[in-house]
Amino acid sequence: MPKHGRKYSEALEQVDRSHFYSPEEALSLVKEIGFANFDETVEIHFRLGVDPRHADQQVRDAVRLPHGLGKEVTVLVFAAGEAANIAREAGADYVADSDEWFAKIEGGWMEFDAALAVPQMMGKVGRLGRFLGPRGLMPNPKAGTLVDQDNLPDMIDSIKAGRVEFRVDKNANLHVPIGKISFPTEKLVDNFATMVDAVVKARPPGASGRYLRKLVVTSSMGPGVKVDPLQALAMEAVL
Repeated sequence: MPKHGRKYSEALEQVDRSHFYSPEEALSLVKEIGFANFDETVEIHFRLGVDPRHADQQVRDAVRLPHGLGKEVTVLVFAAGEAANIAREAGADYVADSDEWFAKIEGGWMEFDAALAVPQMMGKVGRLGRFLGPRGLMPNPKAGTLVDQDNLPDMIDSIKAGRVEFRVDKNANLHVPIGKISFPTEKLVDNFATMVDAVVKARPPGASGRYLRKLVVTSSMGPGVKVDPLQALAMEAVL
């Protein structure tokens, strides 16, 4: 078991580990017990009732949070010709339009948070799968990150405004950010509700039984706070 410092232990003492909090209570508590000297990211950790080994039980989608993530998102677009010009005009931070960019990424450069590609570039982008895939950065039609050039401006705007992609891991868990600890509780609650709504709507056809098994909210450095799944679902239902 990893050892935690004094500040973490003091924060943990303020959490009733046997209690399931309402979403608003949990998020308020996460803010209250935050102790880091930077603006921590607030995250939701879901345990889902799916078996990701089966193709019909995959959970993957994206959602735009109403209040964003509270950080600047750096976007790279794989495009050439007119599509490259559209990407630049739309505010892309980097436009990979030459072999030099591919070599740079193969050399370990990864100074971007999201990657988009137009279909014409996927023949080249495919060779970067072993670099982009493990980081969740590989453009993919299911994630909406493989886009026609006419849709590049809308997608770039959406990502910079707080679009979050989520995908279940091999242990049936989802880990997603919903903002910063400096956000007012009301904004975190709105983002929380939007994320729960998106995850519920992404329930795969092969899932059976209870879908939302466990929800925990936490900050980057702080302890987890359990959320009552029934209250989270009730919140989702009134969106």
